[in-house]
Amino acid sequence: MLSRGSHDTSAGVPSGRRGGGPSSVDLARSVAAYTDRFTPHGGFRPPGRTERETVAQGVTLLLDHHREQAEHRLAEVDFAVRTVVDTATGRRFAEVYDRVDEGPSPRGWGRVLLDLDHPVRWSVQVPHPVADRDTEQLGVRVLRGAPGGLLVIAGAHRESGEGNAADVAHRRDTVFHAICSELVARHLAGIQLHGFAQESAPRYDVIASTGTGADGRAAGRRLADELGARHFSVCRAWVRSCPLPGRDNVQGREAAAEGVAFLHVEFAPGPRTDPAASARAAHAVSVVTRGWAGGARAG
Repeated sequence: MLSRGSHDTSAGVPSGRRGGGPSSVDLARSVAAYTDRFTPHGGFRPPGRTERETVAQGVTLLLDHHREQAEHRLAEVDFAVRTVVDTATGRRFAEVYDRVDEGPSPRGWGRVLLDLDHPVRWSVQVPHPVADRDTEQLGVRVLRGAPGGLLVIAGAHRESGEGNAADVAHRRDTVFHAICSELVARHLAGIQLHGFAQESAPRYDVIASTGTGADGRAAGRRLADELGARHFSVCRAWVRSCPLPGRDNVQGREAAAEGVAFLHVEFAPGPRTDPAASARAAHAVSVVTRGWAGGARAG
């Protein structure tokens, strides 16, 4: 994994500029290169309804294996698709990216990576990259940990824009939410990664919650058990009163309304920033995501 400030010179380069075939990239480096520029005062423009729905429709077309149609739909809002091969796993991913982000005035609408080698059956969501330090890198570890995953990363620091316009975990008028809403409509289970300051819950390493829903309760118990077995102290929000239970999270509320499993997981700094601890945490999560993947076999 990379710390911010480290870059892969091939990260973010469309495959068409590298001979027409898929680019081989280290996903961790690629995501680090993408999020390195995120700051509280960075670029963010709220999307209109048609814009956010168009991106979400493009992702849905990809999930249905309609690549050409997806590319045409996404191009309507200056998004594009490229195929990348992760050097760490050898697996192919479709990367949905905003071409405007490669210019001087990024809109901050986000990025998606989805598994091309297995049926997509679950998602990992990173709503506060950089603001919740290294959750974006933890998201990459989780994506790599099981087949059939889709990673959606918000495109800006949560404090960008006016008010809470870029705080995608608490707004429905974002590209991030539009994509997650489509995933819920397809009944894909999801896990959303957050970070908390240690003083917010000094007794715990992880706060695990199913938000306002109960459909992810079995998966939540499994995750808490796996984290505990790896020497993390876990507050289980369905058992006791925990700080930061995520019950006002709008993606979690939508999942609950549709009966779709959703986990809201807050990590202390250690499991996010320490490489060994992060690897243990991601491995615990992968026990759950492999269960969600079902018949999909890792490549």
